[in-house]
Amino acid sequence: MNRRSRAGWADLAKGICIILVILWHVITKHAHFVDWGPAQGLASLWAVSSAQLLPLRMPLFFLISGVFAAGAVFSADWSRTRRRMALLFSLYALWLTIQTFALWAIAPDFDTARAHNVLEYLAELTISPTNLWYLLALGWYLAIARATRNAPAPLVLGAAFAAAAVAGTGILPDGLGNLWQVIQNLVFFLVGVRLRDLVTRVAGSVGVWKALAAGAAFAVGLGAVGYLDARAWFGVWTLLCLAAVYAGLSWCVLFDRWLPRASSPLLRIGRNTLPIYVLHMLPLAAIDRVVRGTGIEDALANHPTALGYPVVLTALVIAICTLLHPLLDRIGRGFLFNPLVVLPAKAEPAAPKSIDATLQLPRQFGNPPAPSPLRSYGQPMSDATVLLTRRPRGLVKQTPETVRPPVDDRTLLLPRQPRTPPRDDPPPAVGNE
Repeated sequence: MNRRSRAGWADLAKGICIILVILWHVITKHAHFVDWGPAQGLASLWAVSSAQLLPLRMPLFFLISGVFAAGAVFSADWSRTRRRMALLFSLYALWLTIQTFALWAIAPDFDTARAHNVLEYLAELTISPTNLWYLLALGWYLAIARATRNAPAPLVLGAAFAAAAVAGTGILPDGLGNLWQVIQNLVFFLVGVRLRDLVTRVAGSVGVWKALAAGAAFAVGLGAVGYLDARAWFGVWTLLCLAAVYAGLSWCVLFDRWLPRASSPLLRIGRNTLPIYVLHMLPLAAIDRVVRGTGIEDALANHPTALGYPVVLTALVIAICTLLHPLLDRIGRGFLFNPLVVLPAKAEPAAPKSIDATLQLPRQFGNPPAPSPLRSYGQPMSDATVLLTRRPRGLVKQTPETVRPPVDDRTLLLPRQPRTPPRDDPPPAVGNE
């Protein structure tokens, strides 16, 4: 699904989701460690409020990713899915390496997962993904969706729901990083792939009352899960995420429908989530080191600053990433966002080159050509190019029928004409990669 044909609400939802992801990282990886003094309670309220959106952020993001990937998954051309997978895996490996060394140099005390030795690096590369886990997950999701594309949808979605329900119980050890999120969000991607038409119809049928009902259902479910402490119950968290996804989708549709001008900045962000996602941790780590390593932290310890600081810092980080992306592209570092461009392109067959000393004659049609007059001069008749020397004018009687345009005295190289009329071969087909 290209950008011209896809609905605006989908990009709007992606923009909102990536903003919520950056806000969550700003709060949990930076603001949480700032000494807010008397405003500590207000700062903690930001963490609690942002945590309530955990069922919405990544599940909705993966649902839309599945909707966009459905065409490649069910395409007869396997290379489309294979290339997307290669791009995602290469992006994850590249930015995992960049973050590992950059965070060690910029902010060694910054609170985020990073490898300290080769074994930890290999684990993060495979079974213990870091904050870049979305890239690794999406690559595996594409592989799974492609491998199961011919299986019945209820079977595939049922198995994915069961896997998500098991991961939601907290059975996986904490040492595996974000692997639980990789397993838990597969079902939402597959819903987008397998039920793309249904998702589109649901989005088209959203009205005010449906959006209000969906929001109320999510709020009630969220309160019930918190009151009963039921997050680790089998299937409860996955069902709560489905309610959050429907509510978020509904309000994004209405926002795009009613406020198209106000939503245009979010649309632009939603169409450029990749550079924001892979870059944002580096400026955030640099800001964390400056704030916590200098006297700036003391100036933040007041209620007005604690109220607006996470929002302002989130906007600043997104702005930095948005500016860095075209700058890196302009100085020849665009491969950071598409490592596959460094691979050699498929070579095209080169066209035959002509030199000034060679005269290329058009293809001959009709009757076979007459025997060459070179036989009378005793020249060899080989399949190679025949050397035709200029004959003296006195040997040929010039008549109006034999007069030709004057040529110079250079020796001409003529390609030998075939003895039999050549076949009109069809032109070679050119594939569209």
